[in-house]
Amino acid sequence: MTKDELRKSIRMEKKKVSLADKKLRSQNIWAKVETTPEFKNAKVVLMYWSMDDEVFTHDFVQKWATDKTILLPVVDGDDLRIKAFKGIENLDCDNQFGIGEPQGDDFDNTDSIDLIIVPGVAFDKNKNRMGRGRGYYDKLLSSSKAFKIGVGFDFQVLDKVPTEEFDIPMNRIVAESNIY
Repeated sequence: MTKDELRKSIRMEKKKVSLADKKLRSQNIWAKVETTPEFKNAKVVLMYWSMDDEVFTHDFVQKWATDKTILLPVVDGDDLRIKAFKGIENLDCDNQFGIGEPQGDDFDNTDSIDLIIVPGVAFDKNKNRMGRGRGYYDKLLSSSKAFKIGVGFDFQVLDKVPTEEFDIPMNRIVAESNIY
């Protein structure tokens, strides 16, 4: 299956799951993430503010923002800039993807990021990740030494996803029923 065919197939699977069910399934994923030593020990965590078809992050970001420095990406052309999450009231959703993006200064101390939690369209059991095809995360991940956890629903974890030389693998994949 090509990347485009796989993206279409996963998109169809996501449409079968209600937003309420995605939120419920996401709780299982976050409970597993919280058990990992990398999350427990992390002081600075780069996450994402979820869209409706992704593992739901809003509650998790808000829960941990008082104990850890939570960073979120901001789309800037073909790149991602990083900013600190300082409350839901400081998010701007008026952008091309309608995603909550923090306002304020860029977070420049990227070497201090301990953990990056990454969404994906699909993952495989060898910890490969396939994104939406724009390369935002691959550019960001290629320059980071932080531990990388990909999160997805069970139907997003396959035996194999197509990869290319610029695709950055994860250190761990966390799904509803398993950690890889």
